[in-house]
Amino acid sequence: MSINQIVTPLDSAILDSKAHYTFYHKMIDFVFKELIVAVQRENICNDAEVAMFKQYCDLLLYSIEAMRIKYMYDEEDNMKVDLTESGFPNYLEFRYLFNDLELRDDYLGRLTPVDTLKEEFLDTLMRKKQPVKKSRLFQAASIVYYASVNKKYIFNRFVQGKIISAPKDSEAEFLTSWSFYDVVKNRPFICFMYFNYDGNNINDYKNEIYQILKHVGDRDMALDTMAYGIDNKLPKVSPKLIKRIDLGPIHNMFAKDENTLTHTILEAISKKTIPLESYAVSLKVTEVASKSEFKEGSFFNKQILQNWGDVFQQKYVLAPHRVIQLLYNKTPEIMNGLAKPPVEISGVEIKI
Repeated sequence: MSINQIVTPLDSAILDSKAHYTFYHKMIDFVFKELIVAVQRENICNDAEVAMFKQYCDLLLYSIEAMRIKYMYDEEDNMKVDLTESGFPNYLEFRYLFNDLELRDDYLGRLTPVDTLKEEFLDTLMRKKQPVKKSRLFQAASIVYYASVNKKYIFNRFVQGKIISAPKDSEAEFLTSWSFYDVVKNRPFICFMYFNYDGNNINDYKNEIYQILKHVGDRDMALDTMAYGIDNKLPKVSPKLIKRIDLGPIHNMFAKDENTLTHTILEAISKKTIPLESYAVSLKVTEVASKSEFKEGSFFNKQILQNWGDVFQQKYVLAPHRVIQLLYNKTPEIMNGLAKPPVEISGVEIKI
């Protein structure tokens, strides 16, 4: 199937063919690898943050690859790319992966044994000279899916990172990270918190920290509200800086949202001004830092809290050169409002 024959109506966000799955996966895989390099090169994150950023991106890529294997030959169901400003799979797709893998042993027990399938495929291809039926290919893909996909590497609604020593030039002692998949916006966010600890051993308090982050920092909200909630519920922790990366939308042919950049790219693709595989990535980095401290509470139960400064946000757009030219021509007001000129990253060439 020619790449130019792939049709994705504007009112649809369903991947319903092998070409769609192959195209989408190659694009997302390429985009994330370019994104990791650009985030470090452009100093959007420091080295410690980049290492954590890469780990969360790897989990996302692993999950999307699992979805590709799961749906590749499935004639009954299709993977859904979210309709909101996202470009990512719908959050429910991640939940379906978890549900499937909870029942891994039951599913494997019902599938045709691997050796039987191998003999059948060889007989069909070599002796009968016929293509393998799609239903049997789905059986083979299902075996690969259930036998090889590891549930612990699937991107969850909330993913907690470890607590490490903060970089030497930081104004805090410790650094931790976490990521969440916002179920309303259907895209991932990655967060970093620099903090001090009022105790002897941070490991004695890490479970409390993890628990509060999971309950307070698991969705998109005003960053100063999140910061106050974390600070208030962790009396032994003094957060000094909280940084959040809004990862997306990924503007491409599969993103059917009302975002201006997405529509600009879709219109240009439809007019064949730019290639079908053209894309851009929006990135928002929001920070809030502590300006000072104050005490709150009764005489016998005072807690030191942070006096948070103004929330500071920077917007970035990353795209290949040809797409950057298009966006400058069509959406100059958006391009001129970025933290820095659009970051050029490589274009992807996909042949199916």
